[in-house]
Amino acid sequence: MKSKRSKHTLIEIVDLIGGGTPKTSVTEYWGGNIPWLSVKDFNNDNRYVYSTEKNITKAGLENSSTKLLVHNDIIISARGTVGELAMIPFPMAFNQSCYGIRGKQDIIDQTYLYYFLKDSINILKNQTHGSVFDTITRDTFANIYIDLPSLNEQQKIANILSSIDNKIENNTKINHHLEQAAQAIYLQMFSDSSCSPRGTLSELVEFKNGKSRPTESGNIPVYGGNGVLSYTNYNNVENAVVIGRVGAYCGSIHLETSSCWVSDNAIFAKSKLGDMEYFDYFLLKSLSLNTLHIGTSQPLLTQGILNAIEVHVPEVKTIKHYNYVVLPLFNRIKNALNENTYLATLRDVLLPRLMSSELSVADIATK
Repeated sequence: MKSKRSKHTLIEIVDLIGGGTPKTSVTEYWGGNIPWLSVKDFNNDNRYVYSTEKNITKAGLENSSTKLLVHNDIIISARGTVGELAMIPFPMAFNQSCYGIRGKQDIIDQTYLYYFLKDSINILKNQTHGSVFDTITRDTFANIYIDLPSLNEQQKIANILSSIDNKIENNTKINHHLEQAAQAIYLQMFSDSSCSPRGTLSELVEFKNGKSRPTESGNIPVYGGNGVLSYTNYNNVENAVVIGRVGAYCGSIHLETSSCWVSDNAIFAKSKLGDMEYFDYFLLKSLSLNTLHIGTSQPLLTQGILNAIEVHVPEVKTIKHYNYVVLPLFNRIKNALNENTYLATLRDVLLPRLMSSELSVADIATK
């Protein structure tokens, strides 16, 4: 049985909060302890955003139009790359290309609001304005309608969906700790490598540029400089380290231990010594590749730059032993990633059905 719902425009039940940027020429405004969000900090599928590339000071907050968002406020990118979405775990400021969204108490549950927005992203994108950049405006929110169930029903729906995201987040935290453990073992085994002969990275790793991504959708990840862009049915590499080669994410590093497609804004690295991707991953992470690019307005990392980097070259048997030691850690990481993929699919199947009341909380409780 469908619960009774009340219809509103989105603008009627939320407060929109505008952001801003402290003057970049004033050094006293930057480098403080207040996280300052831009879209690059939350352009992923995570519910919460925990870290930002830049921080501002109290003076920067007080002398600009930026505002502080608080726990469980929502951030949405509103200009250029529109529709990226996250919730706030602790106070953060943000730039003018985003909106903060705060539901009105006693009308809408904040977590329910997050999932409603997640379910409505395509509608929001279709309501953008602007001739040069797509832009979400206050008028966008005035043209989005929401049929609200009771507050109690909202909370039950939010609890079901957030329980899935909580599991995904917990798996992600465990994977972070497992990777830290693998890195600690790497440092223990290879930090004192002064006795190893010096050589170039080209002796250990082969680099190749990725290719334009296919348009067909599937379940194989397509990597760009900042991680997974989309999914396809094709792959051009297996068991590789992916390196961002151009733009803001030049020098970023990702490890993929299954099949993937590497796009043309990234480079992939394959070990010349066999299946040594775990060693390669931490070796490349230790080299600060984001500082080695050419170009100023558009940073570029090339195969030539990478091949010429001088490194210590450990014995092959030592590298093989390292990969053997950390293999169980990365197997656990892979299993958690597979579980996260399943959980995200489950959440995305339930989301529109719960929001539309096609599926009720009672239906799920009895299954």
